[in-house]
Formats: sequence, structure tokens, C-alpha cells
Amino acid sequence: MSAHDGALEAIEQILNRGADADEVLRDVVAALHRDYSWVGISLVEEGKLVLGPAQGERIAESTAIPISYENNVVAELGVIADELDAEDRAFLERVALLISPYCLVGWDTGGEAWSP
Repeated sequence: MSAHDGALEAIEQILNRGADADEVLRDVVAALHRDYSWVGISLVEEGKLVLGPAQGERIAESTAIPISYENNVVAELGVIADELDAEDRAFLERVALLISPYCLVGWDTGGEAWSP
């Protein structure tokens, strides 16, 4: 049993609700903010990271977890915590994988309809 099981369960429920990408990312940030003093998701727009949904006060340098989709970095999950251990990092990498389809703001679908 992990210290993050409750947060992971909450995030999986958010993803299973089938809301739009903006709402999903805001809700995931809120769920993570329970465990971390600051949480933000920066999305790649025109080749640059642009801060999207965030909660908390950003009073220190954040730890960045890349969010990739089909081997392309499409966003970055940032957190600030007193201390991040290997379990935290593994948990955040898992969250990054789960939310990657919802971070495709600047993704070119070539005109094809798309849903996560």
C-alpha cells in the first residue's frame, strides 16, 4: 500500500468521468494539491511551455515531470514539496502517463476527429 493510493484512486475516478480535457486537468491538479504545496501543468504551445491549471503558492523551484504522448513531450507536471522521494517521483510519473492524452493542446490531428 502506497501513501499515494488515495490520490491515484481520485485521479482514476476523474479520468473515468469522461469530462473535457480542461476540466480533467484542473481536477487532477486539485487532487494532487492535497499532497503538494504547489501543483501546475504547463502545456507545450507553439514549442514553449505555458502554465495551465495550477494551485497553491509557487514559492520555490518546482520539480518537473515531463508528460509525453507518442514519444513527444506535450506538457510538464510541476510540483513543490518539502521533499520528494523515489515513491513520490514514481507516483508523479504514473500520473503524467495517465493524463498525457488530456495535454494535447497544440497537437495537430491533421483534421481528424480526436478524443482521449
